[in-house]
Amino acid sequence: MGDEDRLRKAGLRVTAARLAIMQTVREGDHLDVDAVHRGVRDRVGQVSLQAVYDSLHALQRGGLLRRIEPAGSPARYETRVGDNHHHLVCRQCGKVTDVDCAVGHAPCLAPASDAGYLVDEADVIYWGLCPDCRSEDAR
Repeated sequence: MGDEDRLRKAGLRVTAARLAIMQTVREGDHLDVDAVHRGVRDRVGQVSLQAVYDSLHALQRGGLLRRIEPAGSPARYETRVGDNHHHLVCRQCGKVTDVDCAVGHAPCLAPASDAGYLVDEADVIYWGLCPDCRSEDAR
């Protein structure tokens, strides 16, 4: 299914900016808003930062993008949605890497106590040093 169809299925208008955002985020690596804005400008020309924020919010609300917010880092966006995957974040350079659930069936959706909540998503972030930063530290 193409991005135009995904937008329509989510009940969103198809615009050049939204298509450019989807493409930019898909081709990027957990991009922050500034990087998305630059990518959209490169694809469609002038677009305001506020328009990018608004579209990112609409695309997230429509289930087409996922927003992650590692502590001490700006919000980042990805197109991998709906599979309850997690993230590795480098403490030194901030690189973010997807990681599947440790045992393959999302046990994190069954917490020891749900306090009456209906749990539908878990956001697990593993912190450490990426291979590049580990190599630099070893020098």
